Amino acid sequence: MMPEPAPTVAQLLAFYLEAGVDCALMDEPVNRLLDDDIGLHPPAEAAPKRPPLTGMPTPAPRPAPTRTEVAPDVAVAAAREAARTAPTLDALRGMLESFDGCALKGTATRLVFSDGNPQARIMFVGEAPGRDEDIEGLPFVGRSGKLLDLMLKAIGLDRTTAYIANVIPWRPPGNRTPTPQETQICLPFIQRQIELVNPDILVTLGNPSTQTLLQTRDGIMKSRGRWVDYDTGSRKIRAIATFHPAYLLRSPSYKRLTWMDLRSVAKALEAAK
Repeated sequence: MMPEPAPTVAQLLAFYLEAGVDCALMDEPVNRLLDDDIGLHPPAEAAPKRPPLTGMPTPAPRPAPTRTEVAPDVAVAAAREAARTAPTLDALRGMLESFDGCALKGTATRLVFSDGNPQARIMFVGEAPGRDEDIEGLPFVGRSGKLLDLMLKAIGLDRTTAYIANVIPWRPPGNRTPTPQETQICLPFIQRQIELVNPDILVTLGNPSTQTLLQTRDGIMKSRGRWVDYDTGSRKIRAIATFHPAYLLRSPSYKRLTWMDLRSVAKALEAAK
């Protein structure tokens, strides 16, 4: 049996990226073999053990401290209450900064709240931040962000005339898919964000944000391009789904369908003037 060839550097880097290792801890490599704290020196001679005292009670071992986690239903209720009472977008952002009910906050670099014009007539909502967004604290700034900018430009928009956010405001580790529990905890905040922006048109980007916000079980292939009403509780907003820019980078053949969706959005904006 022939042994497998050693992986190349490119293959190793691809493996680490897939595993979620995409950030270096230090600018320079560290030779751990030179570290005095890793036990390379011969151990000192162990001191002789004393025999246990007789007739004395043996204390019970103390349990290791455990991390206190908020129960999911409690976290969802707290998120709903906090989001409901936010009078402005700035107040909502401040509440998210201090909210500890979602474990994603502890693994992310920073909060990714929004970008663009909060007075815009159109709002785009994706799923969750990626690595570039986590570093800069803004949604859609990586490769998918550059494509989104081109999509906006194609219908006469840019980040000064559109508002952009995500359902999840913190990056999941390794860009993994957010769990249903994490989505439900963050949902009240994005719902309140949409209500405060109060756009004329809401565009959901990709399957997760579409299913979460438009309350559908249909996949993006079936739900894209269809106009529905998004109810904020005080107003109904016209909403439409299309493909996420990250998906278009992997499957460029769907750009034609996305262009059809964008043309429909442009017509709706013109009609709503």
